[in-house]
Amino acid sequence: MKLWDIDASKIIVKWTGHRDIITSVCWNRDGGRILGGSYDGTAMVWDAESGNTILAIKTGHGTVYSAIYSPDETMIASGGGSREHEFIKIWDANTGKLIAKPEGHTLGVYCLAWTADGKTLISGSFDCSIRTWNTTTWQQINVFTGHTEIVRGIALSPNGRILASVSWDGTARLWNLENGQPIGTPLQHPDFVHCVSFSMDGKLLTTGCSAGNSYSWDIAAIVREAGLDELLLSPNVSCHFLISPSQLNTLS
Repeated sequence: MKLWDIDASKIIVKWTGHRDIITSVCWNRDGGRILGGSYDGTAMVWDAESGNTILAIKTGHGTVYSAIYSPDETMIASGGGSREHEFIKIWDANTGKLIAKPEGHTLGVYCLAWTADGKTLISGSFDCSIRTWNTTTWQQINVFTGHTEIVRGIALSPNGRILASVSWDGTARLWNLENGQPIGTPLQHPDFVHCVSFSMDGKLLTTGCSAGNSYSWDIAAIVREAGLDELLLSPNVSCHFLISPSQLNTLS
């Protein structure tokens, strides 16, 4: 894997160690480390500046499809295939020690996401389901069902209340993360859908599919049409009414 100078299009650092295709990469918060997952079944952490290997985790996955840091960077979640049906594993980010093996998926896990508060891990799988996990107990919270093929990608809205998923069934779907219920109808594509991302303000969603096209979707309009306007607000937003001094006197 290589790091490029964006302006000069030159390689800055090259990281080595994996023996097969690299399937996922993830920066840590301060940009000092890179986490990578590979077909060789390992998750590796490199020093971003020197390229030196800091940690190499032999996950036991046949393939690591996704590896991500927890928001506080104390843990690493890996998702992949496993003959032992251990499709998600949680690791100590400093030592590489195994912490937990959340159970529930029946086939390999392709994609992972962590909520910003670190309390919930989200996984998408070859078994066509999306599942959420309590990161204190590692018990399953919800199962989101509706996709009929592999869940290839997931993304969280910036306010952490809406989950988007894309699948090889040719659809993108929106979900209320709090209760696992779908928002609106599936967003239809002409072919497999591979990737998904929210805009910074959470009002638009972009998807990419095998047909060679990318699409943008008006999430705000879809959510409002479903009568779920509150999902566009931050979780801690409350309503405040402005009352003038004269109005206050009439109420007293």
